[in-house]
Amino acid sequence: MLILSILPLIIFVLFVFFGKLKILWASLISLFSTLVLVVFVWQMKFSFIEASFLKGTFLAADILLIIFGALFFLETLRKTRIIEGLCLYLEKISPDYRVQVILLAWFLESFLEGTAGFGAPSAIVAPLLIGIGLSPITAVSVALLGNSASVVFGAAGTPIRVGFSGINIVNVPLYTALINMVGFLVPVFMLWMITSKQIEKRKHFLEALPFAIFSGIAFVVPSVFFVFLGQEFPSIIGSIVGFLLVFLAIKLKIFIPKQVRVLRKEQLVVEKMNILKALTPYILLIILLIIGKIFFNNMGYTVDFGYRHTFSFFNPGIAFILATIPTIFLFRKNVKFEIRTVGESLKKAIEPFLVIAVISIMVQLMVNSSQNLSGYFSLLQIIADNFKTGLLPFISPIIGAFGSFLTGSATVSNIMFGNILENTSKAIGFNPAIILSLELVGAAAGNMIALADILPTLTVVNLKGEEREVIKRVFIPCAIYVLLAGIVGLLIA
Repeated sequence: MLILSILPLIIFVLFVFFGKLKILWASLISLFSTLVLVVFVWQMKFSFIEASFLKGTFLAADILLIIFGALFFLETLRKTRIIEGLCLYLEKISPDYRVQVILLAWFLESFLEGTAGFGAPSAIVAPLLIGIGLSPITAVSVALLGNSASVVFGAAGTPIRVGFSGINIVNVPLYTALINMVGFLVPVFMLWMITSKQIEKRKHFLEALPFAIFSGIAFVVPSVFFVFLGQEFPSIIGSIVGFLLVFLAIKLKIFIPKQVRVLRKEQLVVEKMNILKALTPYILLIILLIIGKIFFNNMGYTVDFGYRHTFSFFNPGIAFILATIPTIFLFRKNVKFEIRTVGESLKKAIEPFLVIAVISIMVQLMVNSSQNLSGYFSLLQIIADNFKTGLLPFISPIIGAFGSFLTGSATVSNIMFGNILENTSKAIGFNPAIILSLELVGAAAGNMIALADILPTLTVVNLKGEEREVIKRVFIPCAIYVLLAGIVGLLIA
């Protein structure tokens, strides 16, 4: 029965990597295969099939608002050139290319991931890295490295909020932040990548190594301290605090390279912008998220269809939209601009919404397939029984990374494997919060090698057919990240 239980996942992998289908079509085929199994083999009761479809759709509806709001916010910032304006200020902080790369690919990407997510940060930052002087292929690879550690709390906490929906997530944010401290090495990976092609690569690397290590610590440690606010805030506020710490270190000339090195003499050409004006949308967003968390977190509308689902009144998507509207007026954009941006954002949100809906329905069918006339355990239980090993803490990050590699989303990876790992950890006596956190950290690291993130990033820098080269460059950093998380898991579980 194990082969039948994992058949939908096998089909998904085959169609994505060998059939080269889009993730949405592969997901639909996997859902259809799951439906065939639960109807004709498991003989699942129709009322539970119907409930599974409704539950999966409602889960995805929550994230549609988040995706749309995040894209609306991001598209507005892009078209008003706010992000490029911020980059101008970052470049002025230090002329050294190694410092600039870490400021952009580590801190700015972490902030963008914390607010918007969904693969956008690497696509935004890669062209800016080319402006510093990196080759396009190196810029893409470094940008993908940067879209990793912050993913655990990305898009205002969506991987936990939506990815683990229906699962007890008490202590998951805290354990995730603690385990994710292994991510402090990411700026070191970036530094190694950008200096390895230089003539004096050893000098270039060692001179900036203290700065890279300090930059990594400056983000991951504050992230732990802001978990108490909720999973919506660690990546956002952690990146701000980390940047301020690094900015102070640069001004005090602590940790920074003594020898300034540049890749090109020309500076990034960006229209000057008032820094307070550029920061206003982000300040509004943080304030609105805090207000929503305090006043609306425990409020919602419950739908009862055999299963209960609550639509929370605290949805980060609402905060994104409310923060964007004043920005449009602040930059004096007309109604046509607003309508066009809304349309573009909604168009981009549809496909990720459909993927998440299809995967969520498939997982709900696997969970509820125990309600059958055949007497079989659920598909999920049969799969979980085969994960019952003392090495579960070590393999959980690998499972998470595999899920992100397949789908390009830590959220979808959590939806696919969260219930399986929760059930398995309970069955063999591990703390489910630790196992789920390990899976999430692995999923964040797996974003480095996710084709769904690599392809758009290559597109924006006008590169095609370089997927293998990018994966080859980022695979070892990804593997080190995942293996370190697994070792930490073995030590604490």
